Amino acid sequence: MGRHHLQRFASPSPSLSLLIHLAGVASLGKSFHFLLSWDTPLAESHGWYFQFLTIIGLALSLSVFALASVADITGNTALFELKNLISIVATPLEVLISTLYWGICAIDTSLIVQPGFELSTWVDIGFHLAPAVLLTLDLVLFSPPWTISGYGMMSLSTAFAFSYWYWVEVCFSKNGWYPYPMFELLTTGQRALLFTVSAGLVTVFSSILKWVYGVVNGNEQARREAHKPLKKVQ
Repeated sequence: MGRHHLQRFASPSPSLSLLIHLAGVASLGKSFHFLLSWDTPLAESHGWYFQFLTIIGLALSLSVFALASVADITGNTALFELKNLISIVATPLEVLISTLYWGICAIDTSLIVQPGFELSTWVDIGFHLAPAVLLTLDLVLFSPPWTISGYGMMSLSTAFAFSYWYWVEVCFSKNGWYPYPMFELLTTGQRALLFTVSAGLVTVFSSILKWVYGVVNGNEQARREAHKPLKKVQ
């Protein structure tokens, strides 16, 4: 158990770190419990609810907090390092999900939520806001600084975005409909542009998170890297 010299608080640690990580498990686990009891045609379709980027992000987020909680209790640094690796993808992804979801809903909810599948306010927050907030807190307060470069994040986010697109098309070929109504309105070229832009946004959000980390933890290198993510900073 201990603390990276650039971390704000000790983690893994059976103290504040464990409390926050258990709170994350409880919040995200509650959202998954809702899915298991949510009886809709989606539950019987190919891909289950994992057709939705939101649920894929939720699964990654829950794994981060579950691994972190076990690391806090046992002091296992390997689990802590694995948690940090998953967080590199999950945290900017959840920020993207929250930004796109609430932004698109502000324009037209029917573009992203199928009729009859609207969620209550607190359930909606549990899916589309809580993961981003919890992961950002974990990054800023209980994690060492990210070492991934801007090019590395760009490559990773692009691979993830187009892998998800492939998965969506597989599910469409089996089910005959897309998880998000707006996909029905887009041509193949427009979908390619959407996923390319989304990958770019994940890279941008990753840089913003690095900057926030640098400001909160007094890490000048993280701030410099955030300002010039595609340039190697000495």
